[in-house]
Amino acid sequence: MAIIVTPEIKEIVKRYREIWTIRYSRSLLGWDMETYMPPAAFKERGEVNAVLESMVRRLITNPEFSSLVESAKPQNDVEKGIIRVLKRDLKYYTALPEEFLQEEERVKTEAFTIWREAKEKGNFSLFAPLLEKIVDLQRRKAEYLGYKDHPYDALLDLYEEGLTVRKCEHIFSTISKISHLFEKIKEKYPEKHPLEGMEYNRRFLERLIEYMLFTMGFDFSRGRIDVSPHPFTTNMGLYDVRITTRYEGRDFRRALMAAIHEFGHAMYEMNIDKELWATPVQQGVSLGIHESQSRFWENIVGRSSHFIDAFYKEMVVALPFLKDYGKDDLYTYLTLVRPEFIRVEADEVQYVLHIYLRYKIEKELIEGSLEVKEAPQTWDDLMEDLIGVRPPNDKLGILQDIHWAHATIGYFPTYAIGSMVAAHIYREIKGIAEGVKRADFGSIMNILREKIHRWGSVYSPEELLERAAGKKLDPENFIAYLEMKYLRF
Repeated sequence: MAIIVTPEIKEIVKRYREIWTIRYSRSLLGWDMETYMPPAAFKERGEVNAVLESMVRRLITNPEFSSLVESAKPQNDVEKGIIRVLKRDLKYYTALPEEFLQEEERVKTEAFTIWREAKEKGNFSLFAPLLEKIVDLQRRKAEYLGYKDHPYDALLDLYEEGLTVRKCEHIFSTISKISHLFEKIKEKYPEKHPLEGMEYNRRFLERLIEYMLFTMGFDFSRGRIDVSPHPFTTNMGLYDVRITTRYEGRDFRRALMAAIHEFGHAMYEMNIDKELWATPVQQGVSLGIHESQSRFWENIVGRSSHFIDAFYKEMVVALPFLKDYGKDDLYTYLTLVRPEFIRVEADEVQYVLHIYLRYKIEKELIEGSLEVKEAPQTWDDLMEDLIGVRPPNDKLGILQDIHWAHATIGYFPTYAIGSMVAAHIYREIKGIAEGVKRADFGSIMNILREKIHRWGSVYSPEELLERAAGKKLDPENFIAYLEMKYLRF
């Protein structure tokens, strides 16, 4: 990998270290907020986050720094990537007033706490006033940032560089096919599996998950696994990447698959080339590419018969009740296809349908064709149309996701992109499918590291995928993957 050679860009990276340090600290504070922070600390934490965000803004928009970025003449791909990323940051912080950023941070911190209470009580009305503030903030943000065709485009681009409503419509053009497949495939599965009701020893399952992640490549000297209500991954730097899962006492696949999903995110960050440490490109390039890594490991690797073969003996030791079930039974359990209320528990066939529901609501909220008070009804109607079930309460419906409490409107479509990119990678990158069949985790990881991980944000998401797979994303690859896996057995 070409290193930084231009004196001006060396100076930019040197100055960027302060920004990197603040963002490192904010990541750690975010991890703490979702794991161990006392509930009463939310307002105080909101003030801290607001000040830190203002510090980042001042450093990036500092005339000396910004002029260096604007006048830079990058000489290689790494340098071009650094300047591309910083120009995106510069556009963002120049467009958004400091008071706006501080207001957003305070609202987000309060919203997270209120959302958690509203979800627990299954009462959307508690959260609605905060969501109205968040929607208003995001509409204002879109206007500040500017857009060509649709205000939602400005928000989509924050999470997936270059993503627009028009591109989303292309990605979701497969919805009718996916819906048809879902209706067809679910008939092949039981409505319930006996293993869902089996209680497990949490300590044994924790050790099993740690063993699996270590075997697949997780470096516990640079990472850790904890517990949170909503599993997530946080990376402070190359040497501190943290994931969480949740344990509910029964239905062990929930904890297992959540951990493998977050493992995929973590490995992307851990495998970034060390030459990029503390630079603007020492991060995953987009949430769509990031999600492709987690969906790949969770679904294509973790929900495969080859994965079961690799870990079956260890699974029986940790979960003794499995001795009464064969590998075929276990495969059926891990790949159950049936209507689900909860997105994170949805099988890979219906998952994109859940994302399409959220995409439609977000787009309509931002364009003003849907009001916040109408959102629960719209959610329930779409769930019934797309999935075939109607949520009995807000907890299983509109309150299930944390994203809107974090003001991350525009984030959800990246989950659909991630699922489709995972299938694209599986079908298009040489050696990946063979590695999955052999449960050769080292081989799979080496290919992903070389083709995707090590480059961080050097290339835009579309360019990175085309370089890695040899062609642009084709949503039909996702359909072909589902048909191959679920209709040919």
